[in-house]
Amino acid sequence: MRAIALAAILILAACLTGAAQTAATAGHPPQTSPAPQKKSWFVRLIPPRASFPNDMTEPERKLMEDHYDYWKARFEEGICVFGGPVMDPKGVYGVLAIRAANEDEARTIASADPSVKGGLMHIEVTEMNIAFPPPSASH
Repeated sequence: MRAIALAAILILAACLTGAAQTAATAGHPPQTSPAPQKKSWFVRLIPPRASFPNDMTEPERKLMEDHYDYWKARFEEGICVFGGPVMDPKGVYGVLAIRAANEDEARTIASADPSVKGGLMHIEVTEMNIAFPPPSASH
């Protein structure tokens, strides 16, 4: 008799626990795993020649205008943290810090730059730890 009473109590407790869990999650979407943490990536844009800023052709200038528009949109989306040209006397090149889940995603983003797609610029992509982000950038 005690065994039957104990079994009934355990079954009742299990039913009440299940009902409480169902009530607690009613109206709430099922929990999903969080989005992967974004990492920071350093992108170096390498122009076709050291004299590039001074002797761009009109088609190259158009690609660079499209390049600027592309990265401005990525900045507004929060993907690009910062970017711009490095005025190295040996040859100007571009740098960007971007946010992406992994290197493949970072390369995909950088490769979609019209100046890269058009074969004008080449890229190098390396993981980066941004120690001092601009005030508007989130970690």
